[in-house]
Amino acid sequence: MTEPSPDLVLDLIEAFRRSKTMFTAVSLGVFDRLEERPAGAAELSNGADAGAMERLLDACVSLGLLRKSGGRYENTPVASAYLRRSSERTLTGYILYSDRVLFRLWANLEDAVREGANRWEQTFGFRGDLFGNFFRTEEAQRDFLLGMHGVGLLSSPAVVAAFDLGAFRRLVDLGGATGHLAAAARQRYPSLEAVVFDLPSAVEFARRHVPLDGVGYAAGDFFRDPLPEADLFALGRILHDWTEDKIHALLARIHERLPEGGGVLIAEKLLDDDKSGPAPAHMQSLNMLVCAEGRERTLAEYEALLAAAGFRRVEGRKTGTPLDAVLARK
Repeated sequence: MTEPSPDLVLDLIEAFRRSKTMFTAVSLGVFDRLEERPAGAAELSNGADAGAMERLLDACVSLGLLRKSGGRYENTPVASAYLRRSSERTLTGYILYSDRVLFRLWANLEDAVREGANRWEQTFGFRGDLFGNFFRTEEAQRDFLLGMHGVGLLSSPAVVAAFDLGAFRRLVDLGGATGHLAAAARQRYPSLEAVVFDLPSAVEFARRHVPLDGVGYAAGDFFRDPLPEADLFALGRILHDWTEDKIHALLARIHERLPEGGGVLIAEKLLDDDKSGPAPAHMQSLNMLVCAEGRERTLAEYEALLAAAGFRRVEGRKTGTPLDAVLARK
């Protein structure tokens, strides 16, 4: 009998090393500085050990993030697009949040599995409500919201294109953060009015740092405050944060607020029906274990939650992006 190859296991053993290499180069501003002009390790060290910096840069070359010629380094196109803070498509917010927060929470995954609870107190000594953890400092809030914005730019256009939303007149994106989904919906359906409804601090941040033409903002807590008028509510990366009880409460509030024929558009990563994959959805589900209260779900599980709130005609679409789409109607 042929022995199985160890390649998969060996790759997984060192996978975190590749992530941390990229995280560190982003944190040190390597890609921002190289966008100005090619440079050598000594020039980029900026107080760091030049030899160690050269090893980091060479590692980035091996990962396809940098090119090297004559001892000088320059960004590859993917680094210019996604690893510079000033790029319109930047993912640096999510990278920095992953480095400073998620990487540390995941170090306690074993305890999360044993206890079935997130690791905020164990990791950071912080107790409080969920988004009090996410927004515990101004820097943490910035990294989190810009991280959601960067990932949202990859998925929101596909989410709003997954179904024909042309019949709706007013979209309210609950917990919409910087408004990337609302903006994508407005771009695809110009007659659609779009409003982001989020916590006051998130709305203030979005208005100041990521203003979007044609998108309105309203401040509030969707669990407690009256919901704005809408015939379409959106929930992007919201339901996977919460317990079943809180999801039931939120969907019931949305159903009550909608007119007959109104809809709810959900953007989440869908698990396969038999939960055999896909791997990114399972990684995100474990991420919810260490940092939130919820998990990822199958389409059938979302159908059950929506049906319990009174919704009908539930449809799901895989988008091929970081988030899939579910649409249900009242």
